[in-house]
Amino acid sequence: MKKVLIITHYFPPRPGIGSVRLGGLAKYLPEFGWHPIVLTSKLPYKPEGNFTLVETPAFEDNFTKWKRRLGADASRGFKEQIGSLENIESRKFKITRRIIEVGKGILAYPDSSRNWYAAACEYASKIIRENHIDALLSSSSPVTAHLIASTIKRKHRLPWVADLRDLWTQNHYYPYGILRKTIERQLELRTLQEADALVTVSQPLAETLRLLHKQERILSITNGFDPDDHAALPLTREFTITYTGQLYEGKRDPRMLLTAIRELLDIKLIDESRVRIRFFGPKAPWLHIFVKENNMESVVSFESVDRATALKKQAESQILLLLNWDDPNERGVYTGKLFEYLGAKRPIISIGGLDGVVKELLNETNAGIFCGMDRDFIKRTISSYYRQFIQNGSVDFCGNVRAMDKYSHREMAKKFSIILLRLSK
Repeated sequence: MKKVLIITHYFPPRPGIGSVRLGGLAKYLPEFGWHPIVLTSKLPYKPEGNFTLVETPAFEDNFTKWKRRLGADASRGFKEQIGSLENIESRKFKITRRIIEVGKGILAYPDSSRNWYAAACEYASKIIRENHIDALLSSSSPVTAHLIASTIKRKHRLPWVADLRDLWTQNHYYPYGILRKTIERQLELRTLQEADALVTVSQPLAETLRLLHKQERILSITNGFDPDDHAALPLTREFTITYTGQLYEGKRDPRMLLTAIRELLDIKLIDESRVRIRFFGPKAPWLHIFVKENNMESVVSFESVDRATALKKQAESQILLLLNWDDPNERGVYTGKLFEYLGAKRPIISIGGLDGVVKELLNETNAGIFCGMDRDFIKRTISSYYRQFIQNGSVDFCGNVRAMDKYSHREMAKKFSIILLRLSK
């Protein structure tokens, strides 16, 4: 069996969608003739699996280090700790916030995990000396993983696949100014020119990547779901609409859905006693205010849960809510949540956003309905699902399982294995 050294900061049980992708990759690669040796930073505990795990010592990121040096609370953000300034003088608060942003741009070059670089390079070389490694695979973010892989590639001359779950300087969420972006783009070009293949998570993002790197070996491999993570559970007796994960005001924002539900309640097309809209994730105070202002406390609930519980809540729900941001740059972006929802095998209602890969996938798999920004369409869709619930006691899932299986972690690992095999011959 061939061996691949996978360099990634995110790996289970470390929280994050990156851990889900890399965990699935390590789990299923052995089925296709590749034994993964995963190099990562210190984890909370060691996961089980048919792979070899190598952990570097824990490192302190630059943000945490400087918080300690300045006498700040290392567990809380700088903005949170100076929040009182906002009430004192807004101009002073804005200046302070700008200073923090500039400081972060310097301390986090190229990212806050740069202190991992030296130890990871040392450990990677040791792994290669002690094993016959056939290929390298690094995954970002953080992009420090690619800097490590680039150094190891030059030193040991192994074929290298760079997996960009998010684009680097082409990311439309790039948080820094034009000067840093110009400098960092040169770092990106120097680093990734060493790679034998670049992979990202959608075809539109691959096309964007080609504008900068102009390599033939730029490929897309979507995220996916692991069927083993999803068990069929009895459905709720109420008409439940469930969202799991982070909410962002004005971006992943459910207020359009809640407004539609409020209007349906007011005209008695749905019964308040039978409807439950559930949000499982971090607190969103702005949404609590909206719910209270619209007298929806009896139908809307909030709870913070771990990922395992969130998956169970998905599986028992009548409908799953997917939220998209109406930014043209998001047309080529699948949220990791979408693939989790596919695994849950419950109907998806997709709110917000523009036509793009999310709508295409829902149409391909018949796993749900893309409503976009059309509130009347949202109301018709909810009404239709609700009538079915009243008549049958549940909402039917009509997804095309064969089409959905194309987005499993097994298929994702198969695609990576093909690339690795071609490069390592």
